[in-house]
Amino acid sequence: MLTKCPVPSRTFGVYIHWAGETGLAKHIIDLEELLRTPLVDWDYGFDLSPEGARLAFSWNLSGRWEIYLADLQEAAPPRRVTAGEGAKFAPRWSPDGKRLAYTLDVDGGELNDIYLLDLATGEHTNLTPDTPEAIQPEVSWSPDGRFIAFAADRRGKFEAYVIPSAGGEPRLLCELPYPVWKVAWSPDGAWLAATTIARGQDTYIYLIPPNGGEPRLLSEGGEALCAKDAAWSPDGQRLAFSGVYGGEHQIGVLTLEEAGPRWLTHGAGAKEYPAWSPDGRRLCYVTSHGGTSALHLLDLESGALSSFQVAPGQHYRPLLSADGGQVVFVFDNPCQPGDLWAWSLGKDAARQLTHSLPASLSSAQFHLPREVTYPSLDGRPVPALLYAPTAVDSSKPAIISIHGGPNWHAQVTWDPLVQHMVSRGWTVLAPNYRGSTGYGREHQLANRFDLGGGDTLDVVAGADFLVENEFADPKCIAVTGRSYGGYLTMTSLTRFPQRWVGGSAVVPFLNWFTGHANSRPDLQHWDLENFGDPERDYQRYYERSPFFFLNRIQAPVQLICGAHDPRCPASESLQARDALLSLGKSCDLALYEDEGHVFLKVENVIEAKVRQANFLARVLEGT
Repeated sequence: MLTKCPVPSRTFGVYIHWAGETGLAKHIIDLEELLRTPLVDWDYGFDLSPEGARLAFSWNLSGRWEIYLADLQEAAPPRRVTAGEGAKFAPRWSPDGKRLAYTLDVDGGELNDIYLLDLATGEHTNLTPDTPEAIQPEVSWSPDGRFIAFAADRRGKFEAYVIPSAGGEPRLLCELPYPVWKVAWSPDGAWLAATTIARGQDTYIYLIPPNGGEPRLLSEGGEALCAKDAAWSPDGQRLAFSGVYGGEHQIGVLTLEEAGPRWLTHGAGAKEYPAWSPDGRRLCYVTSHGGTSALHLLDLESGALSSFQVAPGQHYRPLLSADGGQVVFVFDNPCQPGDLWAWSLGKDAARQLTHSLPASLSSAQFHLPREVTYPSLDGRPVPALLYAPTAVDSSKPAIISIHGGPNWHAQVTWDPLVQHMVSRGWTVLAPNYRGSTGYGREHQLANRFDLGGGDTLDVVAGADFLVENEFADPKCIAVTGRSYGGYLTMTSLTRFPQRWVGGSAVVPFLNWFTGHANSRPDLQHWDLENFGDPERDYQRYYERSPFFFLNRIQAPVQLICGAHDPRCPASESLQARDALLSLGKSCDLALYEDEGHVFLKVENVIEAKVRQANFLARVLEGT
């Protein structure tokens, strides 16, 4: 279904952009059924086979994340090619199309192993057995298929390695000053593009000669470029990327013999995930405006630009088919879980390749949000997504739902818990507080060295917005979030305790000192670049740690955590639970012994989300 973005309207003294129609909920949508609905993984991407006929992707159709193959042209059901324990992600075809590389995470600890699947024999080989280090999920084949490049923290910091695809010891490529996030081998084999987590919230791209030599930093005018999403042209002579230019992420192209890049896009909206056509004449990319995104195809010779949107929602990681006639991507929105789609170029239509939504939910009344802007407590404009009935109702319960990151943003996307909550008649507001991506460079960096400060004001002001515009009962507002959103849940509960009837923090951290000390080196690097040093900036670390102010909390608290979480260790929740109980506060804690930061097992996901919903129902409805 092709839709167009509606025209903005102005009401309630704030700008409201309608992303779709909403209406009064008639039936509560069963949360467990929503959570059992599968989706195609978009985060680590899918891959097209070299001949362009087959797709490899990760899908939790069976309740476990497995690798599937599908034919791009035929309507035959996808075929599962993995089984057994663990979650499998990021499949990548070998250059000859005979093998698949993928990564496997057993317990959510991000200690991935790299596996190879021989498609002729069905044999699976672990290339990195018995390795204690963390390995980033996305890997890259050498053009001759003899090696696989990846990023791992074998020496305490994520660095770029190559390993023989026939098995053997990994070889360190070079030493870089920053943690490596992912690597991409050029089609001519001459370079590896390594994306690193660099200064501040920047990412840098280094070009590494795989057989030795000095790395080359992607720069402009002698200054390092904030760049990511490295994509090599088919001949290996040009590198497309998403880089900061004029305060926004734009698409640039570096020709290797030139000193600096050529910028292909300008203006508002973050442009990301460039992908080349097989002939190297066109580039596809994604443009995000607020909570929604669209696909764009740029002809590099004529400058002609085509655009496409399935519907208001999110379009992820496009790839062009081998014949150049289709763009394959993942799409989701609040009415549609993540599925693979193919946009036929030259046509204003797309074909859905996988079908995750069960028939039992085909007539469910899903709610699309409105994009709103409201003033923070210090007057700064805060963009947000509002899930609410068209008619105002000041007697309704409400939830402030806080995204993680903080370098992320609330999007018009599939979210079973939000849909369940709205179907219960609750208003849900998802603020894109300062520090969120998707609204330009200045907004993203606005909470640097102020984490837990102005962003908390943005969250709390959301409750005032709901009350002032009669979307919620001021005595019936709860707050919830996961990861950094769990942290902001706790800063909101401790700094503004009178605003809330309850708070649910999922995989949070609460104590900057212990959270920093118990995290991986790459995460500690981010802390130092964006919050400061725990010794030099002791007062900031103390004042922004809700753990030291739990005595202020006036409402019940829920904490949900995973024992193998390398990002927000479970010890953060456990020490907070003990402190809350010693203070005589109400605290419900759920620790999942076989999960990490992102829960991978569907039964645990269901139990945790249902527990979260039940807690919120108790504090909002007394049920």
